[in-house]
Amino acid sequence: MKPPFRLLLLVPLTLAFSSCALPQKLSSSGPYDAPAYRPKNPSAVQVKVSLQNRMVYVMEGDRPLLVTPTAIGKPGNETPKGHFRAFNKIAQKRSNTYGFWVNGTSIVPGKSGQSPGGGGWRYVGFPMPYWVEFQPAYGFHEGSVWPTPRTHGCLRLHKNVAPKFYHLVNEGTPIYIADSLPEDATIGKNVRRPADFNDPDPPAAITVSSRAFPPPPANLFAD
Repeated sequence: MKPPFRLLLLVPLTLAFSSCALPQKLSSSGPYDAPAYRPKNPSAVQVKVSLQNRMVYVMEGDRPLLVTPTAIGKPGNETPKGHFRAFNKIAQKRSNTYGFWVNGTSIVPGKSGQSPGGGGWRYVGFPMPYWVEFQPAYGFHEGSVWPTPRTHGCLRLHKNVAPKFYHLVNEGTPIYIADSLPEDATIGKNVRRPADFNDPDPPAAITVSSRAFPPPPANLFAD
């Protein structure tokens, strides 16, 4: 039986694919953002990720270019640890696994390879803008930054920060992911964290269209 798409469209995708309890929102003052600084030597840029602190440090030597919280992999889908290099960048990436099945005006949340049945359906992956891959099927991308492990192993960055990270990191940029880092006690100690992680998803009609990929801000860097 074809599921009633009208009911499913009212369910945010974050709930449709997760049974995690929703934590309380964190306090905030205005929309979340984090400044980014232009590197003097792009070849000297490196990325460090602390899983315990859920923090991304884009560094040029000892100089922080971008310090921002991240969402990490949940139990059973942990974010890989170790030394990597960025090797694939796609500004308008879509998920190969999670997304929607579309048939005319009918839009049903689902997984690739699991059509609702009947003809005319096409799969459209959930948008993962500003994709920076560091291991096959694992990457940084725009998404809700929850304060608890939430992802399938990827590292999500806030929508206001993801385009900055994307333009700071080149293919070949070293990436080091560890349980903790020395920076956690210094530049990563009192960083403001996003509070809009539980905001509703955009309407499905927008999510499956090109409008899911707005242009980056005109001024990416603070200097």
